[in-house]
Amino acid sequence: MIHRVAPLLCLVLTFMMCTTARGATPNEAVTRLHALFDAAWERDLRNDPRAATHLGDKRFNARWADLSATALKQRASECTGMLQELSRIDLQALPPDEQLNYEMFRRLYRGEQDLYEFKAQLRPLDQLNYSNGVLTANEISEMIHFETARDYDDWIARLRAIGPYIDQTIELMTAGIRSSNTQPRIIVERVQKQLQSHLVTDPTRSPFYAPFARFPDSIDGAQRARLTQAAQEAIQSSVVPAYRRLQVFIEHDYLPAARASVGIWDTPQGAAYYRNRVQWFTTTNLSPEEIHATGLREVARIRSEMAKIIAQVQFKGSFAEFLHYLRTDPKFRYEKSADLLQAYMVMAKRIDPLLPEYFGKLPRTPYGVRPIPAANAPDTTTAYYEPLSADGSRPGYYYVNLYRPEERPTYEIPVLTTHEAVPGHHIQQALAKEEQNLPNFRRNFDATAYVEGWALYAESLGDEMGLYADPYDKFGQLTYEMWRAVRLVIDTGMHAKRWTREQSIEYFRANTAKSELDIVNEVDRYIAWPGQATAYKIGELKIKELRRRATERLGDKFDLRAFHDTVLASGAVPLDVLEANIDAWIAARK
Repeated sequence: MIHRVAPLLCLVLTFMMCTTARGATPNEAVTRLHALFDAAWERDLRNDPRAATHLGDKRFNARWADLSATALKQRASECTGMLQELSRIDLQALPPDEQLNYEMFRRLYRGEQDLYEFKAQLRPLDQLNYSNGVLTANEISEMIHFETARDYDDWIARLRAIGPYIDQTIELMTAGIRSSNTQPRIIVERVQKQLQSHLVTDPTRSPFYAPFARFPDSIDGAQRARLTQAAQEAIQSSVVPAYRRLQVFIEHDYLPAARASVGIWDTPQGAAYYRNRVQWFTTTNLSPEEIHATGLREVARIRSEMAKIIAQVQFKGSFAEFLHYLRTDPKFRYEKSADLLQAYMVMAKRIDPLLPEYFGKLPRTPYGVRPIPAANAPDTTTAYYEPLSADGSRPGYYYVNLYRPEERPTYEIPVLTTHEAVPGHHIQQALAKEEQNLPNFRRNFDATAYVEGWALYAESLGDEMGLYADPYDKFGQLTYEMWRAVRLVIDTGMHAKRWTREQSIEYFRANTAKSELDIVNEVDRYIAWPGQATAYKIGELKIKELRRRATERLGDKFDLRAFHDTVLASGAVPLDVLEANIDAWIAARK
């Protein structure tokens, strides 16, 4: 249940009053609770070796997850057992902070049950691979410190074991065909293109071979020769044949069975599943219809702010013509990928020294800037953040898309950096992972409305930091805010109101200055990941509401640095928990 970006279920906070172990002392209850947390954490690492690798735990580096139907059923049973064990712990015997841990743990594993019961596991492959799909299995090598021969041998063992991992993926998709629970055709066509990078004749050109292009000095020549030969043999005999089997299956079986529709409504229990996902991602009880209406209001508000910028730069023409100008004028583009990467790095370092003015507490762990791997860049969004390892031994990374740099406008660089790096994802996630007083699952909790809401709120801090002094940079910030407002409309439009892909692309195009490439990638992302895109704006609106409330109630006593520290202090939490935290902080300061 630990994923790179897979979110965790957070419904409205209502502490459970159902327990059976009455009479337990507080210490006994806390001990039992944390023993359950520890057991569940070990279970998750064992069941998801890629997640363990990502967190810096090397114990499972030689294998992949077991995706067989039997293993998945067993995990669902284990999840039920953990929830039953939780219910036997006396909630009222726990102190308040442990009551919150109790409730968040319950939601987390209730969420795992939901995914299994809705049979989301029968759609294991999409162009995003945010669910740890096999198309990006090679990317986990970037999370490994290859320091010893054992590290390389473990990776070779993974290469040799990839056949069953891919075959089990095929078996899940086959079950999806039988139950009419497939991906849309447009998503499958993207997957077909991504597969090509794995179908190599020269094993040294495989994405899985990347670790063998470099060795630490501690590994001598004889060891290097042995390891490179073993890696090439494993790629030739195991990796490439497995991906060819996947290619044949997709072409001959899955693509013909893929659905023509794009909304999740057109799958078994699709409407109920979408409502569940919206609640999961937003951590609210908002309905798809309410979120759609919120999106329309935000689009109208931001559109009026954009009109002010157009007037400021004295552009003579319509809104659509201004967007065309931004999308096509060469002065807003870099021709070379290296220049674009350098611009992202410079912007990140420009922000770093400004941070102490806005935060009393900053993370100890640094971050870096990296290109998104070329094999997946054409189908991936503009950027993403890869969190630091659990032990802090590996820094966080801000991954930027350098594919077709002429499609990456310069006015996006400041706002994108505030979101993905600082003061956005890196500050929030690094502080959470460094908080030793939280149990492991809380330090890695990914409540999407909070995590992405914070990052979108961080974009507005760029304005206060002076990053958008140029009106085009300011329009870029508004474009990104509009992008998230448009998401509310399009995601709910496709999955609840049965909008078409073409209708969604046109709505996106009419309201943002995003490039055509980004627009299409974004819409296809919402198709593949129902509900996730609704979390950003909902979270941002709540954080801004709480800041206004604190400012109004505290007046001269309001301290922005202390407000930010309080928002970030408890790690990622549901929005109602965040609201309670801020209200308590306001009361204490008054």
